Amino acid sequence: MTGPGRLEVIAPDGVGEVATGDDLAALVLRHCDLADGDVVAVTSKVVSKAEGRVRAGDRETALDAETARVVARRGPTTIVRTHHGLTLAAAGIDSSNVPAGSHALLPSDADDSARRIRAGVAAGGPNIGVIVTDTAGRAWRTGQTDIAIGAAGVLVTESFAGRHDAHGNALMVTEPAVADELAGAAELASGKLGRRPFRVLRGRPDLVLPRGEDGPGAAALLRADGADMFGYGAREAVLQALRGQGQRVFGTPTTATELADALRSLTPEALVDNDGDLLVVRAPAPYAGWRHAAQTLAFAYGWSLADDPLMSQPGDADPTELRFRRSSP
Repeated sequence: MTGPGRLEVIAPDGVGEVATGDDLAALVLRHCDLADGDVVAVTSKVVSKAEGRVRAGDRETALDAETARVVARRGPTTIVRTHHGLTLAAAGIDSSNVPAGSHALLPSDADDSARRIRAGVAAGGPNIGVIVTDTAGRAWRTGQTDIAIGAAGVLVTESFAGRHDAHGNALMVTEPAVADELAGAAELASGKLGRRPFRVLRGRPDLVLPRGEDGPGAAALLRADGADMFGYGAREAVLQALRGQGQRVFGTPTTATELADALRSLTPEALVDNDGDLLVVRAPAPYAGWRHAAQTLAFAYGWSLADDPLMSQPGDADPTELRFRRSSP
């Protein structure tokens, strides 16, 4: 980005109600004044309406169908990982701006939705980028902001790794999620109750890809389960560890050294040997329940009991030696 920093956001009025089968690209061309290098933000709600994703009936049944796994529950709030890979309250199901007794599911594939809108606009207009936006909460922060759940023709992140700041400091991991930043700016212009589903963002043409290049989409912003440090709520993480026997380990397994340090914090007198793949723990005087506690801790760190017939003998509740191997996430 060169020249003075300026971002303009325009949210046109008068779009009206969107129904199943409506051509969103045609509506964008009709209501938006577009130029090459613009980014058009489209709310997920109108995408869902146009794609027939509005449902009547029980919302809890819909939530179950949209859920890949539950991340956390607190009272009436359920945060889930959806089949799209998004982590959202109520799987992003929304009962606002739809007929009473109905709810809108998220688009089946928001990246594909964005690609089709972009292609439709490009056929009769300028080269633009498209993002599909939805509202999400943030860990550690009160309130919500809009994020990009779909994208086409837009750089979704801007890597600064390897660059240097004005003081000569090397930037190591700086990578703004620019698609999410554009989504948040777009929401400020449209407002939650403004009925302005299209927002034109002008001033960052450097983020828009050439015609015919859609880019990786917003899917590139999703953390894989194994790379997510916060894949469960605090209570749910404890429950998963306690239930761990026979379950798939969540996340990337730690090094043997990390697990050894954790086991020593649990039992300071424990002797721990490891060769990187096999970790042997010996407790000179194990307390009642030591075996289960060590197994639970190992599961939480991505390790499980090694195959060993001595470990499965009936009545061997607190053996003085346990062997662990790194699990596959």
